[in-house]
Amino acid sequence: MRIKEVIVVEGKDDTTAIKRSVEADTIETNGSAISKETLVKIMHAQEKRGVIVFTDPDYPGRRIRAIIEEHVPGVKHAFLSKEKTIAKNGKGLGIEHAKKEDIQQALANVYTPRSELDVVPEIPLEILVEGQLIGHPNSKERRTKLGELLKIGYTNGKQLQKRLSIFQISRQQLEEAILQLNMEDK
Repeated sequence: MRIKEVIVVEGKDDTTAIKRSVEADTIETNGSAISKETLVKIMHAQEKRGVIVFTDPDYPGRRIRAIIEEHVPGVKHAFLSKEKTIAKNGKGLGIEHAKKEDIQQALANVYTPRSELDVVPEIPLEILVEGQLIGHPNSKERRTKLGELLKIGYTNGKQLQKRLSIFQISRQQLEEAILQLNMEDK
């Protein structure tokens, strides 16, 4: 599998995992404090080939995504759940611990978000409440599963509506995912 875009990862071990899974070039952020030089590289890569942000499913990974989105509009995103990135010994979390097949699947399901200027909340808040995605004791767990189903990554309750809109998740897609969550809960 050959990836045209440049993949932005956090470190060298992530690059190694990507290269054993697909043919691709990477840019490493070397942690969540992205330097200006790294941002310039990412901007240049976006102009020339496009960029896929593929960071760990934790706070630093979400922070890196936010910084890149702020400075480099139109980047694509690939996501893996925490469960798929836990080290075999259970003491680490990251893309570098993911299986080859999981990395390939995440890169095959890349999302291109719309510009925030174009974002119009399409999903009413009531649907999120009724779907037990916010305001329910199991909401966090359901949002985690929803992020996996829709391939949009985990998001907290405050950001869910925005994430659904940015990734152009239709009301029908959301309702089908909620039905699937309900069936799994039985």
